[in-house]
Amino acid sequence: MTAKNLAIFTNQMLHPITISPNIQSGEPVFTNTRVPVKNLFDYLKAGHSLNEFLEDFPSVKKEQAIQVLEHFENLLNFHSTSNEQSVA
Repeated sequence: MTAKNLAIFTNQMLHPITISPNIQSGEPVFTNTRVPVKNLFDYLKAGHSLNEFLEDFPSVKKEQAIQVLEHFENLLNFHSTSNEQSVA
């Protein structure tokens, strides 16, 4: 892996989502791609696997997709925990 490729990979892992008005009109996309993050959730909601998504969008790295899914899972868990504490 070249130094440039390592820098791109590191950036993708630190920041798996990019939001820029210059890319897809500001829609959140996977970093270094033009693939909207919403596409991942649309695929999963339709019953497709993560591997099918990755096959159809080869510019998205598996690690990026997993990191995004884990991020939103953590948000849901945090929100759930916060609601439980406020009810108690």
